[in-house]
Order: sequence, then structure tokens, then C-alpha cells
Amino acid sequence: MTEVNALLRISKAERALASARVLLSVDDTDGACNRAYYAMFVLAHAALLHFHGPDVSRPKTHNGLIAIFGQLLVNTGFLAPEHGRALNQVEHLRLMADYIDEPVSRENAQWAIDKAECLLAEVKACIGQ
Repeated sequence: MTEVNALLRISKAERALASARVLLSVDDTDGACNRAYYAMFVLAHAALLHFHGPDVSRPKTHNGLIAIFGQLLVNTGFLAPEHGRALNQVEHLRLMADYIDEPVSRENAQWAIDKAECLLAEVKACIGQ
């Protein structure tokens, strides 16, 4: 059942990433950053669920998830360190997109999507997809 839930989360992340691409194509850079971050957020949950089970995969806050992701998946070598840094940086862009009046640049939005795509590929490879 844990494996099924991890795969469902990967599918959800793929939909969020597809939405990010569509939003960027219509110049909604804030929306694209939001969806790219949530794709990464769901992928972090999927990886934690796959490697550590359901008890670890449900932190109560975004910062809690990012911290656990770093401790249990990046620091232990399950995932490359670049994914931990990217998750932090994309979350920062998402906060800017959601709470600051000035829109995120197109370059930053594309970068966020690229990082989400990299994490998707890595998580799928680790899970055997």
C-alpha cells in the first residue's frame, strides 16, 4: 500500500508540473512557481513515503518537510544534495510568488520548473518507475 501511495503522489506531482508548464506558457510566472513548488513538495512526500514509510512522510509544516527531506534523503545519500538546495530555493520563489506584489521573473519560473523536472526524474528512478 505504501508503494501505491508513493506512485499516486508521483502522478499528482506530474499533474502539478504540467500545470506549471501551462501557466508559464501564458506568462503566469507566479502560478508556474507555485505549481512547480507543489510538484516538488509532493515528490518529497512520495520519496519519504517510499524510503521511510507513512509515519515519516507527514510532517506538519512545509519547513518540517524540507528539513526531514534533507535529513533523511539528502544527507543519507538517497538523493543528490542539489535536490535539497533546489527544494529550499523553489519554496522561497513560491513564497515570493504567493505573497509579494511583484511577479517572479520568467527566468526564475523556468528555473523552478526545471528543478521540479529534475527531482521528478530522480524520484522516479529511485522508486523504480
